[in-house]
Amino acid sequence: MGFQNFTDLSNPAAHPPRLAALRKVMAARALDGFLVPRADAHQGEYVADADARLRWLTGFSGSAGFAAITADRAGVFIDGRYRVQVKSEVDPDHFTPVPFPETTLATWLCEALPDGRRVGFDPWLHTRKEISELEAALDGSGITLAPVDNLVDEIWTDRPEPPAGKARLHPEAFAGETAGDKRHAIAAALRAAHQAAAVITLPDSICWLLNIRGHDVPRNPVVQGFAVIEDNGHVAVFADPAKFSAELRAALGNEVSFLPAHAFEPALANLTGPVRVDPATAPDQVFRQLEQMGTPVSPAPDPVILPKARKNAAEIAGMRDAHLRDAAAVVRCLHWIDQRAPDLANAPLTEIDVVRQLEQFRVAVGITDISFETICGTGPNGAINHYRVSESSNRRIAPDDLLLLDSGGQYVDGTTDITRTIPMGQIRPDQRAAYTRVLQGMIAVSRARFPRGLAGRDIDPLARAPLWMAGQNYDHGTGHGVGAALSVHEGPVRISRISEIPLEPGMILSNEPGYYQEGDYGIRIENLIVVRQAPPLGDDRPMLDFETLTFAPIDLRPIDALMLAPGERAWLNDYHAQVRDKIAPLVDGEVRDWLIAATRTL
Repeated sequence: MGFQNFTDLSNPAAHPPRLAALRKVMAARALDGFLVPRADAHQGEYVADADARLRWLTGFSGSAGFAAITADRAGVFIDGRYRVQVKSEVDPDHFTPVPFPETTLATWLCEALPDGRRVGFDPWLHTRKEISELEAALDGSGITLAPVDNLVDEIWTDRPEPPAGKARLHPEAFAGETAGDKRHAIAAALRAAHQAAAVITLPDSICWLLNIRGHDVPRNPVVQGFAVIEDNGHVAVFADPAKFSAELRAALGNEVSFLPAHAFEPALANLTGPVRVDPATAPDQVFRQLEQMGTPVSPAPDPVILPKARKNAAEIAGMRDAHLRDAAAVVRCLHWIDQRAPDLANAPLTEIDVVRQLEQFRVAVGITDISFETICGTGPNGAINHYRVSESSNRRIAPDDLLLLDSGGQYVDGTTDITRTIPMGQIRPDQRAAYTRVLQGMIAVSRARFPRGLAGRDIDPLARAPLWMAGQNYDHGTGHGVGAALSVHEGPVRISRISEIPLEPGMILSNEPGYYQEGDYGIRIENLIVVRQAPPLGDDRPMLDFETLTFAPIDLRPIDALMLAPGERAWLNDYHAQVRDKIAPLVDGEVRDWLIAATRTL
């Protein structure tokens, strides 16, 4: 059995009774509203089945969003990535999609509860930042926010058990530092800030800090739990003790202790402070617990999050190696698709066929998992940004479709994420122009050279400018952070109009502009890139640029070569020369011949 399954996650008919049951509990608790986020207590983008409350209640299965429920309204808030997807997953007679952030939660609540009412929320599932901002936006409305036990859990009678995957050590050769060195570096930062301890709630931060990996969340090799690091370097991990073997405990030593998850709140009560807690990632309940005890709190970012984002030489080397093996699998799949394209009428090919075949090619080069559910959308399905093919949505690929294939793998030494758009036959002029503009934006980011201090928001317009000039755009960010053998979506950096964190050497991001015509086609081209110190060009001003990590052919057939500037053409030809040099030795026979033709000089 493969890593990805194609079971339908949503059954719209099942959700109205659940909504009615939730409203009964709300009434019994004297609540006029209740908030249901996508997040779990660890604020990860991907959640275990036991924490998929939003999907269970509403049917919406996207990786971002939330619901607000009142006695007569049920809003499902989704951003631009999910405007198409949500329509097929929720019952429109009971749930109303709400465009977010165009419509804020505060605005919606004020309209739904004009007389001012009491809205409940689970303080374990919302960050302090979220609640503080919502309270400020509701000031004067008469609406009050009430922390309560989770009402969805009360009515979810067949809720799955929490994940209990075994943790494993992440080799120091790939980590580049010992766990002890990491712990003591973070402890030194706490002492410098006059902080006695820090609470860490992000699973990937805990895994990076301790050089461990796990199996608690699909596609992300993380261990779910909480941790407290003290200013002497001691770390207490709060999670199911059965996850951690005697060998792992011995390797981490006596300065790392493991306690049951239920010991976390009592441990918070015993901290003396000041305690560093991240308002943007830690549950509101952590703050409430500390404040109730009168413990001084230092609101500040997770102390691990930036060191984790700045990959060291060993982590970057592992990512390079993983990307080469991954590229060989992707090239074999692209060749396999091209071999079948001319005879689609007689030998049908579906989205699921492609997903399964690509996974087999990756298994052959050593993946431990896929890094996310493969997005394989042909024709109109390609216009759904985060499309997940299921048995019911599976579409037969038509001879003149554009096929969007966004996929990645988890390896012991790295994490990959790549998107290619493949023409299955004739290409319309509008598709050719849009494809070329997307490529121009991707090249602009790849070629960028910029001074230190710039953030993702400063790079984002480079990718969009060619589309903007044609009155086009896309509703997702241009790039997200990527972990090293960790989460494929990693904070805090990204290439986005809302990202203000300066880019630094070692940070790995995706570069993935796109264009989507709803009901018709989608286009996206994606490579991973790593920030590095740029070589000098006669000026002593420090500059940064990007090294490309992904090496697979970018389809030349849909390009309007006349639209490319000389520098863009030169970048593409140089990139394809590198693809040939790096990947041709890893494949042979017809695949190698195909690769050489696919990377020909334009």
